[in-house]
Amino acid sequence: MINNLDLEKLDRREPDELARLLHAIGEVGFLTVSNTGLDASRCTSVIEAYRKFFHLPEAQKARVDMAKTGANRGWGASQSEQVDPHANPDFKEVFDCGYELPAGNLYAAKDLSVYAPNQWPEAPAGFKDTIQTYYTDASAVAMRVLRAIAVALGRDAASFDSAFETPMALLRGNYYPQRPVWAGHQDFGIGAHTDYGCLTLLATDGTAGLEVQMPDGKWEPAEARPGTFIINFGEMLEFWTDGRVKATLHRVVGGSEERISVPLFYNPSYDTNVAPPNSDKVIRAGEHLTTRFNETYVHLKEAS
Repeated sequence: MINNLDLEKLDRREPDELARLLHAIGEVGFLTVSNTGLDASRCTSVIEAYRKFFHLPEAQKARVDMAKTGANRGWGASQSEQVDPHANPDFKEVFDCGYELPAGNLYAAKDLSVYAPNQWPEAPAGFKDTIQTYYTDASAVAMRVLRAIAVALGRDAASFDSAFETPMALLRGNYYPQRPVWAGHQDFGIGAHTDYGCLTLLATDGTAGLEVQMPDGKWEPAEARPGTFIINFGEMLEFWTDGRVKATLHRVVGGSEERISVPLFYNPSYDTNVAPPNSDKVIRAGEHLTTRFNETYVHLKEAS
């Protein structure tokens, strides 16, 4: 069962809510959270901004095609990603934007794809401002959740803070069209996968489609109306906490209605060592993400 938690109660460090959080992160790897300060109206406006973009003619969207840059910035066409090498390419479109390095930042000279400049379309009107403002506010929510997780794990609330000074935070709009009539058992909106990074904060339009593999191996729907967020955790946080936080398989099969979802992939700074605590290993967060991103696209390159 996926539990719904109250972020205001977690902010107050209420013991019962922290206990429910500890169960959710360690046993299921998924939860929903409400009372974040981002209400249904605000989330709906962001979702509809993405919907307007995805409904544009393909030639117009292609002006900001991320394939031209080699980085996750801009539009990605349907079937341009493949997270499950045993399934067909993912039947969805995406639009990505990320953290913009401030002037003088040390990472600016390193030309890292995880900090690449954003690409913004000319239409729809107001798209850039809507998405950028939401990016900032959603990142603040993700940090509040991480602080609650730190407390639930018996750490200082600020123990993650310094790792996110230059976050590799990626905001994505996903567009899942109606499932095609020709789709078979190897066709998914996005195939079964675990997220690569730290924490994912997901807003959706309420349309069904996301499924989570529960501890007993069964697939269970995960749904939330705008204003309630689905949260799950990636591989990075799993080994960073020595397995105390679980990265869980999930997928989107697709259905008779189009679906918009907006995940914020909230990840630490590039050079953060996310190896298990008290180990002698060094796992750089940025190197892990870059490797996993490349694996997402390599299958398509090999097939072309």
